Amino acid sequence: MTGAQVAVFDDQRCALGEGPIWHPERKALFWFDILGKALFAKGERRQAWQFDEYVSAAGWVDHDTLLMASATGLWRFDICTGARDLVVGLEADNAVTRSNDGRADPQGGFWIGTMGVDAEAHAGAIYRYYRGELRRLFDRITISNAICFAPDGQTAYFTDTFSQRIQRVALDADGWPTGAPEVFIDLRADGLNPDGCVVDAGGNLWNAQWGVGRVACYDADGVFQRSIALPASQTTCPAFDGTRMFVTSAAQGVDEPQAGMTFEIEPGVMGQREHQVIL
Repeated sequence: MTGAQVAVFDDQRCALGEGPIWHPERKALFWFDILGKALFAKGERRQAWQFDEYVSAAGWVDHDTLLMASATGLWRFDICTGARDLVVGLEADNAVTRSNDGRADPQGGFWIGTMGVDAEAHAGAIYRYYRGELRRLFDRITISNAICFAPDGQTAYFTDTFSQRIQRVALDADGWPTGAPEVFIDLRADGLNPDGCVVDAGGNLWNAQWGVGRVACYDADGVFQRSIALPASQTTCPAFDGTRMFVTSAAQGVDEPQAGMTFEIEPGVMGQREHQVIL
């Protein structure tokens, strides 16, 4: 592993920290504790919201609005008031599943994965919401993760963590997949479990790897470049703000002093600006 400056960004110990996004207009990081059913934000001030169901991922719509994924739907969330309005249901009639990893794409769509609450085999799927349409893209997913996009908008990445393989799929001009996904990075030989991902401005993919306390960088051909160690073994998802990277983690099931905290790294590269969702 290579050295990089790592600091605690926020010491909230999330049971399952996930879904970090940097809101470029508010200059604040938003992230979730899925199992705690909570959303946090930290910029000029710190904010927190509590919900009555699992919440997991979001994209920014405008200065005061997020598109937020929950166990039952995609919601227009008002940051100022805390009010939310349903945009579209998401497996609302399936009590087995909840939302998990998600991210906005360069075309203004929003990809969201689902999974079983208890990681039931093949219970989840990956969807895309775009201009009023929610379409299921891939099914039989056990743990949906690693949703992210190449800077040119022509490639999407995702994983079923259970498979230990990160997939990639070509996209058309509107951001819909064309053809079948193919294996981009196979981590089975190394025994690594891919969790959340983000792609930097140079096209390198950064993957938080569950259980080993690191974020690993792979180039646009899927070749390993380097990794950065973090002081929490259950690293879950990275996000960029310029040259800063934030990484969430999970505390459930481990006895570590910094497990569940959110970290800040200076990896020495420029990230993509977080894409804006078009509603």
